[in-house]
Amino acid sequence: MFFRGGKLYFYSILMLFVMELKKNPSADLNRNSSLYFVIGLTIVLFTTWRLLEHKSYESNQEIVQMLEVVDDMKEDAPVTEALNTPPPPPPPAAPDVIEIVDDVVEIEETIIESTESSQDTFIEDAIVDVNDVDVGEEIEDISVPFAVIEKAPIFPGCENLATEAERKACFNEKIQEHIKKNFRYPPTALEMGIKGRVFVKFEVDSKGRIANIQKRGPDQLLEKEASRIIASLPLMKPGMQRGAPAKVGYSVPINFTIQ
Repeated sequence: MFFRGGKLYFYSILMLFVMELKKNPSADLNRNSSLYFVIGLTIVLFTTWRLLEHKSYESNQEIVQMLEVVDDMKEDAPVTEALNTPPPPPPPAAPDVIEIVDDVVEIEETIIESTESSQDTFIEDAIVDVNDVDVGEEIEDISVPFAVIEKAPIFPGCENLATEAERKACFNEKIQEHIKKNFRYPPTALEMGIKGRVFVKFEVDSKGRIANIQKRGPDQLLEKEASRIIASLPLMKPGMQRGAPAKVGYSVPINFTIQ
């Protein structure tokens, strides 16, 4: 029994030794794998470069066009028909006898004298009396401020007030009431949060109408609304300066606030 076990062990050692001897170090394929990879990559890059550098040219083809000309060309001439057009009528003949008629109405010639003066022409000095000259008073079309106007414009509803101070105070109150009554906040400005104060300056002309509206504010939407409110003011009795109707300038601020 011991002899069989030792024999089996001996054969196992012998087989391992024979297998180690059969392995050839030069037959290892993984030893030069990096070198093969570099060679293959070089070949691929070189092939790609040559394909990119390759140029092709179109072949020049000569195109020859030939024109065939026929010497004997026969065309049928169109058949035309002669039209017998009658000749134009002869011009009217001159009369045999020419009658001479005398002028009955005598035409008086107009003689135009020259109005140019020369060195020999004497011009008398014209003497004008001061009383013969009519001097008219020229009314200057200027705008008088509301604070210094002699008689302020009268807003409708302020006619029965006695003093000038009361009429001016009534005018200011009516302007404020009109602004509050006709005020509408622009929807676009309300959505965008635009607010501020618009200074409006306008005139009440010599006929009591609103004219020359000027505005200055933070945004065009607010300026447009302020101009619309002032333009809707009613017709007024014009202001008076030196006994004549005059333009009156007035300024008012309009506040646009979002609550």
